[in-house]
Amino acid sequence: MTIPILEPPVRDWYCPACKATDQTRQHGYHVRYHTCPKTRFLSIAMLPAGTAGKVIVHEREAYIGKELVQYDPEQHRPLVSAETVRDNGNDLIVYAPTATASVD
Repeated sequence: MTIPILEPPVRDWYCPACKATDQTRQHGYHVRYHTCPKTRFLSIAMLPAGTAGKVIVHEREAYIGKELVQYDPEQHRPLVSAETVRDNGNDLIVYAPTATASVD
């Protein structure tokens, strides 16, 4: 008796901002992320090959105060999220402020 070994499917990915490509071999739903040089090295969700889309980086509009937030390394503007938009949905990375505490 022979048991077939199921190979995971090969998925091709690309970045809509910098056009970088990659492949994954994984079962089930997953998203590939990469550090994109076109978005000043923010982590961006890649799209399946053949899917149209774009990357939108959202600036933080709320008051910052003493919070530790992610900044755009070139423009020194606070960022809140990076969104990869495609025709059938979107992937969003939220840059939440870092919690701090003091002992007094």
